[in-house]
Amino acid sequence: MQLEVTLRRITVDNVEDICDLSKTLSPAQRNKVADNGESIAVAHYSEDAWFRAIYAGEEPVGFILLHTGACWSDGINFPGMFLWRFMIAGPHQGKGYGKKAIGLVLRNLAARKIYELYTSCGEGEASPLPFYQQLGFTTTGVWYDDEMELKLVFIDATVEEFLG
Repeated sequence: MQLEVTLRRITVDNVEDICDLSKTLSPAQRNKVADNGESIAVAHYSEDAWFRAIYAGEEPVGFILLHTGACWSDGINFPGMFLWRFMIAGPHQGKGYGKKAIGLVLRNLAARKIYELYTSCGEGEASPLPFYQQLGFTTTGVWYDDEMELKLVFIDATVEEFLG
């Protein structure tokens, strides 16, 4: 039975658990994904950050951080929704939780009439590129230092496929 995936606020009660999820990644993945504690700290000082813990049932399994693109003071020269940070804890990868979490974000965006989501990632060992490509993200040709920009254009039906 698949557990329900939810996005929850990070509070004093769960922040340590969310930070500890970074320790579950392989060394190669840790080189590709920012530490959750660092990401939470950065998000608190960004006017344009939206972040949540990802839960499967009552267990924290990941972290997600979006940048709205409204203010470019964070070094993200981008006029739209950007998946800034995203991770699923090592023991929970491959269970569909990441896809469902992205689906919940897409549902939220679609309700606001936003049908594009951007992200970026590097290449090589432990790159999340295959995961994003399976979800339908495509490369745009834009690079941010050593990370390529990816774009997902979706419709309401796509959201239901993610949440299916």
